[in-house]
Amino acid sequence: MNRERLLEGAIAAKLLDAVMAQPRVKRLLSTDHFSVDGTLVEAWASMKSFKPRDGSGEPPSGAGGRNQETDFHGQKRSNDTHVSTTDPEATLYRKGPGKEAKLCFMGHALMENRNALVVDACLTPAGGHAERVAALHMIEPRADRPQAITLGADKAYDAEDFVNELRSMKVTPHVAQNAKGRSSAIDGRTTRHRGYVVSQRIRKRIEEAFGWMKMVAGQEKTKFRGRERVGWAFTFAATAYNLTRLSKLLAATA
Repeated sequence: MNRERLLEGAIAAKLLDAVMAQPRVKRLLSTDHFSVDGTLVEAWASMKSFKPRDGSGEPPSGAGGRNQETDFHGQKRSNDTHVSTTDPEATLYRKGPGKEAKLCFMGHALMENRNALVVDACLTPAGGHAERVAALHMIEPRADRPQAITLGADKAYDAEDFVNELRSMKVTPHVAQNAKGRSSAIDGRTTRHRGYVVSQRIRKRIEEAFGWMKMVAGQEKTKFRGRERVGWAFTFAATAYNLTRLSKLLAATA
């Protein structure tokens, strides 16, 4: 079963690569300027399934069954102490202060900036460093070239280790500054250039892809379980988004 799921994931990635490698499509793509972002994909698992790993949360025999009423008020639950019995690979994560914690995964997309097409996509467990790790993974194959490329991103990517890693790859970090109560890793070396302002404007178009993938392709809440299967669906959704865009873009250049 795991081998089949890995094969599905590989097929989804190859399909995305094959679509973007078509000669007519390649002419539409920027090879110098990219943007990256992450989005949550809610797991196919309810909060009732998030139970203590030691089994202490199981109801006694005859005490209401699987659908018994559960009161989580005042309970402290974390991924270290609890796990979903429905999808053990989903993690409890809160996107930001005041946001609801959900069992979810995190989908990531790398977009080229010329026509806002997704050139890479992947899915990871949801976590505080997941976005930056996935961004490095996706941009690295495109950084092996003589001239520098740029990578636009939001404030969540403003971390010194991430910015330094990009610079070591000859990738100019067009990352939004997060100077609220801290020092930003992005300084005048980057922000003084007009290209930085352009990247910050264009990078927001990646939300168009996420919006379509969630509302049209069903990625708001997945219908699958397990990271490989959810990731397969996420990458296929990214490919489908590109195909809808390409039908118009190719017609305009015919």
